[in-house]
Amino acid sequence: MVHNFALVLGGGGAAGQAWQIGVIAGLAEAGPDLTEAADLVIGTSSGSTTAAYVRSGMPPAELLAAVLSSPVQPVGQNPGRPPSPSMDTAFERMRAIGAAATSAADLRRAMGAFGLETDSVLGPAAAEQRRAMVAARLPRREWPDRPMIVVAVNAHTGELAAFDRDSGVELVDAITASTAMPGLGPTHGIDGTHYINGGVRSAENADLAAGCANVVVLSPFGGRSRTPPQAGQFEGLRREPEWGTDLASQVEALRKQGSRVEVITPDTDSRAAMGTNQMDPATRIPAARAGYAQGKQEATRMTFR
Repeated sequence: MVHNFALVLGGGGAAGQAWQIGVIAGLAEAGPDLTEAADLVIGTSSGSTTAAYVRSGMPPAELLAAVLSSPVQPVGQNPGRPPSPSMDTAFERMRAIGAAATSAADLRRAMGAFGLETDSVLGPAAAEQRRAMVAARLPRREWPDRPMIVVAVNAHTGELAAFDRDSGVELVDAITASTAMPGLGPTHGIDGTHYINGGVRSAENADLAAGCANVVVLSPFGGRSRTPPQAGQFEGLRREPEWGTDLASQVEALRKQGSRVEVITPDTDSRAAMGTNQMDPATRIPAARAGYAQGKQEATRMTFR
């Protein structure tokens, strides 16, 4: 199928997901409604949850209202959340894996091995708890009728897993797989195969929009791929341009193929609202509000062919 317009939603934790909803609502108020315009939505990590909301049929204003009305629960105070290892310890291990990797494939396999290693520590109950937690957050449990791709990585081989409504995988399982961060929780098993976070391949996976005339990328991490400036804040694994997994390389490739690509990253106010720990649910409301304000400003340059 040929798509005219793809919306790419990158990973970025609780703050990033809320920021994306805010941007989409702001854009819709002042310009294009991406929930209607996009005939393909690609979601990675927390962006896969955003994708489920974008494809839920709810208008952008209602999506934003849902975020703003959600109860605030700082990290560590969610009784439904399965136990996980130390965040700082996990991020330190991820950065070490990234530093040692000799290729993108090598990095993905090493991260998969790290995820499977974590499973042995957490035990099988953690996986079921996590699936239930993801399911509770979704606006609907069924795949939408309109095209949507959820990105994960095979923990055994490091290969891409691009789930859609024809993949035979339930939406809840696809999103649980896409958001399974190695070291911070269990991998997600589907028919005997375990998967990890799609952000291990690319924080955005914008290359999956190849062939689309127009592409809009919402990137909470802004394509950053180096060690984050503040200790404890993880903004993505190492991305070498020659690997083609960094956002700039993927956008360049899309443009060379003839796609018009617009990339929206957090502005100064949004960065401040998202804070230094974007996985903290307490960042959701300020991030959504900042994203909304930014979206209204961004609408002036959003034109498509």
